[in-house]
Amino acid sequence: MTAKYTMPSISRSIALALALMSTAALAAPFTPKSDADVVERLPVSASDPSIRRVESLRKQLAARPDDAALRIEIGRRYFDLAMAQGDPRYVGYASATLGPIAKSAAGNWQYWMALGLIQQYSHDFNGAVQSLEKASELDGAAAEPIAWRAAIHMVQANYPRALAECTRLAPLAQPVQAQGCTSYVMATTGQLAPAYDALSRAFGEGAGQPPEFALWVRTRLAEMATRLRKIDDAQKHYAQARALGVTDQFLLASYADFLLMQDKPAEVIKLLADWERSDVLLLRLALAGKASKDPKAQAWANALRDRFTEAARRGDSLHEQEAARFELDIEASPTRALSYATKNYLTQKEPRDAEILMRAALAANSAKSAQPALDWLRTSKYEDPAFAAMADQLVAAGASR
Repeated sequence: MTAKYTMPSISRSIALALALMSTAALAAPFTPKSDADVVERLPVSASDPSIRRVESLRKQLAARPDDAALRIEIGRRYFDLAMAQGDPRYVGYASATLGPIAKSAAGNWQYWMALGLIQQYSHDFNGAVQSLEKASELDGAAAEPIAWRAAIHMVQANYPRALAECTRLAPLAQPVQAQGCTSYVMATTGQLAPAYDALSRAFGEGAGQPPEFALWVRTRLAEMATRLRKIDDAQKHYAQARALGVTDQFLLASYADFLLMQDKPAEVIKLLADWERSDVLLLRLALAGKASKDPKAQAWANALRDRFTEAARRGDSLHEQEAARFELDIEASPTRALSYATKNYLTQKEPRDAEILMRAALAANSAKSAQPALDWLRTSKYEDPAFAAMADQLVAAGASR
């Protein structure tokens, strides 16, 4: 019997698209050369049903190597594991699994959807958009490619195109899901308070949402509340998100940053125990360890340094945003941090990318290096008191308003 991948619900698709791209892992994915290659057993419990399901499907693939639907299912399940666990090697396995059906599955929208996910993970944003557009051409009623295109346009600060994709998504989604997409754009383009209120209201009225989407909403509301300086409300949103019981490194990274901002490094260490395998979360552990003088702080920093060194040896440029933060906040090397942040901003223009560029420029006494971020801040009308304060310092130091 041919396997058929069951696509995620619309709500989960939007959550994955608009949330998890923000926490892409640092290292380039390892790609096995063939289905027969033995891949490293990753540090996830063998009792994990997701792992057991993938292992079962791989055994079926050995008997049916030409089964395109089975390959797509395995590829998607690997990608979901990468997003949940923060280990990029799963994406390499997904890519290797899809490779043999590049021609035979050309008419299958789910193939183009899976390929687009892999391409965006590797920061091939143009290629990803083209693949996702192909998926939509083959199935105009599919919501997932639309949501992911919106996410990619947000990463590239192309807000009109992101909003257009949200408009396309609306007829295919429930009102709260469509509002989630639109509020994400609004909150980045000078409409923070209205976006927060609209999403809060829509979420309150949209009962029975799946936990993945509820987690995305709660986490986004927490981040908006933080920028609005509604700290108690932010803490409540994070608590409600964590209570959903969904394993999600996007939530963990966001909450860890919130706790670090509140000067609570010990809570970060407790939160991220046993998450060293995720580069994104290991950085937060290293930051918290340094702040609290934890005995493991140096080991975490050394492990992260080794990963960055190995990434550079491979010519992997996916790590530059986090590497900049590492160099600035762990290594106290603003010049190297600025170099990473500047290169990173050429391809990624999310608020956190602008933030590290501005912070590194200030620390390196090179205010004009932050001009691209200042230009973005002015044109986007992004609202955050911390960003506004940095902008004032940069202008005072010689940058243009």
